[in-house]
Amino acid sequence: MNGGAADTPRAFVKEVKRIVIKVGTAVVTRGDGRLALGRLGALCEQIKELNYQQYEVIVVTSGAVGLGRQRLKYRKLVNSSFADLQKPQVDLDGKACAAVGQNCIMALYDTLFSQLDVTSAQLLVTDSDFRDKDFRKQLKHTLESLLSLRVVPIINENDAVSTRRAPYEDSSGIFWDNDSLAALLALELKADLLVLLSDVEGLYSGPPSDPESKLIRTYIERVHLGGITFGDKSRVGRGGMTAKVKAAVMAAKAGVPVIITSGFDPESIVKVLQGDDVGTLFHRDAHLWVKTKEAGARDMAVAARECSRRLQALSSEDRKKILLDIANALEANEKVIKVENDADVAAAEQAGMEKALIARLALKPGKITSLAKSIRVLASMVDPVGHVLKTTELADGLVLEKTSSPLGVLLIVFEARPDALVQIASLAIRSGNGLLLKGGKEARRSNAILHKVITDAIPDNVGRRLIGLVTSRDEIPDLLKLDDVIDLVIPRGSNKLVSSIKASTKIPVLGHADGVCHVYVDKSANMQMAKRVIVDAKVDYPAACNAMETLLVHKDLVSSGGLNELVLELRNEGVVLHGGPRASEELSIPEPASLHHEYSSLACTVEIVDDVHAAIDHIHRHGSAHTDCIISEDLQVAETFLRQVDSAAVFHNASTRFSDGARFGLGAEVGISTSRIHARGPVGVEGLLTTRWLLRGSGQIVDGDKAITYTHKDLTSV
Repeated sequence: MNGGAADTPRAFVKEVKRIVIKVGTAVVTRGDGRLALGRLGALCEQIKELNYQQYEVIVVTSGAVGLGRQRLKYRKLVNSSFADLQKPQVDLDGKACAAVGQNCIMALYDTLFSQLDVTSAQLLVTDSDFRDKDFRKQLKHTLESLLSLRVVPIINENDAVSTRRAPYEDSSGIFWDNDSLAALLALELKADLLVLLSDVEGLYSGPPSDPESKLIRTYIERVHLGGITFGDKSRVGRGGMTAKVKAAVMAAKAGVPVIITSGFDPESIVKVLQGDDVGTLFHRDAHLWVKTKEAGARDMAVAARECSRRLQALSSEDRKKILLDIANALEANEKVIKVENDADVAAAEQAGMEKALIARLALKPGKITSLAKSIRVLASMVDPVGHVLKTTELADGLVLEKTSSPLGVLLIVFEARPDALVQIASLAIRSGNGLLLKGGKEARRSNAILHKVITDAIPDNVGRRLIGLVTSRDEIPDLLKLDDVIDLVIPRGSNKLVSSIKASTKIPVLGHADGVCHVYVDKSANMQMAKRVIVDAKVDYPAACNAMETLLVHKDLVSSGGLNELVLELRNEGVVLHGGPRASEELSIPEPASLHHEYSSLACTVEIVDDVHAAIDHIHRHGSAHTDCIISEDLQVAETFLRQVDSAAVFHNASTRFSDGARFGLGAEVGISTSRIHARGPVGVEGLLTTRWLLRGSGQIVDGDKAITYTHKDLTSV
């Protein structure tokens, strides 16, 4: 259950054994004051699972007064005459409500736990009890005994006999409500964790109903104290979020971590113990994490660099073996990878995400096998690291070599493409680079399992921290500051993502913002070929960045019927068509919002152009310099297109879908670059390398160049 917390502020949950769970009144009851049986049932099922896994669970429950009031109101109504109902209604005695409600709520817990084969016990305490040292000692002894027998103690303040004037309002004493009682018990019993269940996800910067309010993941007193606007107190309990925060701060300062989270989530406690980033964490060391946040990002990057240097020191065969081990591990774990990916896809569908994003997210049947095959192809390629590119004799006995060398540490930010993680990781290992990966939150489960499978296959003499998985978006700004440690950033995603990263860092950025790919069908085109190519370019994988987004058609094909043939072919495949100014008028189709548009779906723009030069001009004005294609039987026209279109990849009589690292024989790709510096087009191993100069001599010195004769002889082919 504790797999998700490694190397995060919530890593401590791996060591949790004893947990106190406080259940708020708003969790126990519905809006009308009646019991929330579904929520209580889900809570008891979670506690049963924890009990089975040898956790020691203590429950502090609220809700007795509210339940008692509901029942007594009903009883009073049944026993009242019509005349009685006309009289002013007097509030019910809170202590009487508590007495009735305690019986109700305990009976319910007992019934639910009995159905789950769990034994529970009730303990009622008052504030004055805790003034007695012997009572505290006996209470602790009793609770320890119950826990050793796997019994779940259920504790409630005994409001029915409390000596306070108004126990549901009075905030004096050793504890003042069930939140502070839970905190007190957590300290008395030396609990490892206190969970306060509420009717909201956690602590917000303002009232949760305010759209401007933000959920605080980790409470830091010097940052957040005084900056939070609390909303109304609980609709049914005593203090609401204010009371919970007060109790949480008290417990955290004394050494018991606290998480306030939603009791409405049927898996809230399970998620907490998995280390998921849910609710709000209170921890006495939280103030240190702010100072070390950037240091944490730096530590991750430095670790990746150190591991990469150990990787580079291995022999070519040893690096190759790591890749083969990863390929085998992926295939061996295909079922568990599929389970996690299916969960991501289901969550994306439930959230109503776009179909194009879901298509990129899904690992379709055969994808893991295909990825493993690509890794094996990559492993079989000539080792790119340390390859001598040029050898020059500078002078007699002084030989200079230009060699290929890893860049260092790469930061890759990508969206909704778990298969990209595998490709990038394998390329980083083959090229000897350290790697930091930040995937989209929609692929969280898929990325986590793929990262684990891959890093588990990396030997200890290199280190698993060769490949770091960044799990929070909050870490990205700190990583982008590390231009002295991270050597290249490659964003793979939307225009907004790429532009944002470019504007936020001094680190070189390699990538493309859009994939607005064009196919130009010339008047000389073989129409059967043209139809096959445009359908493949658009339909084969519409969400891919190398899919056709704009079809340009020579004007002569309008009168010859060629345009209608192409349009019909696309419509038969379910493609929705938009038209440029000329095509929209000719075909009576709507114009797009922009001629520079990446649909990433079964839709495209069609436009009519005068000739190849007009097509080239259109591509330069509205394209993204990614991949563009001409369909033509006129070789001179085709050559003009190939030479003059200023894109990373330019094709003649072939689908734009070929613009891919694996299809280019690169083994895999880290992305497709539309940059003009360093690497362009599909970026494979070579795009992740730089050069080093190795000079071998026998004691030569410069000394003003007086005693040396330069030969500058090229020995590369010798």
